[in-house]
Amino acid sequence: MTDASAYTPPKVWTWNKESGGRFAAINRPIAGPTHDKDLPVGRHPLQLYSLATPNGVKVTVMLEELLALGHGGAEYDAWMIVISNGDQFGSGFVAANPNSKIPALVDRSGPRPIRVFESGAILLYLAEKFGAFLPTDPATRAECLSWLMWQMGSAPYLGGGFGHFYAYAPTKMEYPIDRFAMEVKRQMDVLDRRLAESEFLAGPDYTIADMAVWPWYGGLAKGLLYEAGEFLSVQDYKHVQRWTDQIAERPAVQRGRMVNRAWGEPSSQLIERHDASDFELKTQDKVAEAG
Repeated sequence: MTDASAYTPPKVWTWNKESGGRFAAINRPIAGPTHDKDLPVGRHPLQLYSLATPNGVKVTVMLEELLALGHGGAEYDAWMIVISNGDQFGSGFVAANPNSKIPALVDRSGPRPIRVFESGAILLYLAEKFGAFLPTDPATRAECLSWLMWQMGSAPYLGGGFGHFYAYAPTKMEYPIDRFAMEVKRQMDVLDRRLAESEFLAGPDYTIADMAVWPWYGGLAKGLLYEAGEFLSVQDYKHVQRWTDQIAERPAVQRGRMVNRAWGEPSSQLIERHDASDFELKTQDKVAEAG
């Protein structure tokens, strides 16, 4: 076990140095903007400011699913917020999300703009606005919302906990890695047990609960998060694997994963999304690559 006695916390913590690690340059103990920058506004009712991290993918998948159902009012413009550059600290983005985290949504369909921040809140807002992917039966709705809130409370242990210490911290430390690895495996077991008895998280139907959980835990199940699949033995969670594959086959999910993505194969990236035809160009790119 790593000796933790070398560090004694001060009586009063002060910010006098960078914390270290991959995102040290954008971490700070204060809120608010660092610079003036207005957000762009496109022609659609919904304006999304995001990045294709798991939290961002939740919302683009939801929007693409709504459009696939024929909800024309869900047309949207998706603008990339490059968090490594500090775009989230621009004055316009802070006005849309005072917490300076992606994603942020601005609904301009009414007489005045409505801002919605926090990915779970955005999913719930859109589900209620369009009457889709949120059960109306009280018991099933409660199950859906319970799993939605489970994700919001659990994922920080996966990302900011395990992911940070396993992949991004400047030094590897046994205690935090072991502590958070244990918690993440417990969470995967929670999911696996639920999905052994239910096709989707809330029951037989696909809902915003699945959209919230899938980008994080489905990504982990396929070894796409932190390159930690082997370390966490994710192949053992057979029911999570089945659910992950089932959702990944949905065309709207495949489109949603591309939006605001700037890494991976070029044909899988759609830096900004302003029209459904933007995906057609990417399909042509994939055909050209295959040829």
